[in-house]
Amino acid sequence: MLDTIRIRRAKPDDTNTITAFNTAMAIETEHRHLDQARLRDGIRSLLSHPEYGFYTIAEHSGHDVIQPIGQLMITFEWSDWRNGVFWWIQSVYVVPDQRGRGVYQAMHQYILAQSREDPRVCGIRLYVARDNQRARTAYQRVGLFPSPYELYEQDFVLGPQAFKRETRHHNEN
Repeated sequence: MLDTIRIRRAKPDDTNTITAFNTAMAIETEHRHLDQARLRDGIRSLLSHPEYGFYTIAEHSGHDVIQPIGQLMITFEWSDWRNGVFWWIQSVYVVPDQRGRGVYQAMHQYILAQSREDPRVCGIRLYVARDNQRARTAYQRVGLFPSPYELYEQDFVLGPQAFKRETRHHNEN
């Protein structure tokens, strides 16, 4: 594990880093090329509206250089059953050469500590691609477990292309 990982909340100055990380993640996980203007506007919107959520940035520091090495985003979901808010972990990205070194674990511990300080937070949730076994293992290591629910969506912006490809591929086997 890197002994110089620092986690902090993102600021507007981090827009370029978050844009680059989200672009890389979309290509890696869904083979999608995101509209850069829309993505940048979406990041700026979240950063300027804390009621929507927030980003965290993981940084590695050494030799007087601070290097962003990961991110995650938190959004909020109200639970009437619990009279509280779930924090949804989204847009998790760790640069490839830093994976397996505790970067996600450090970000998760940061989020866990912050969420436990807020009495309105009733839990943490995330979704993960079914075939991303590495991520599933990392999430279980920090205490997250599969829920009894599956995620369904109707995407008005990006559309269902990736899901249709995945379904076709599984049906062909």
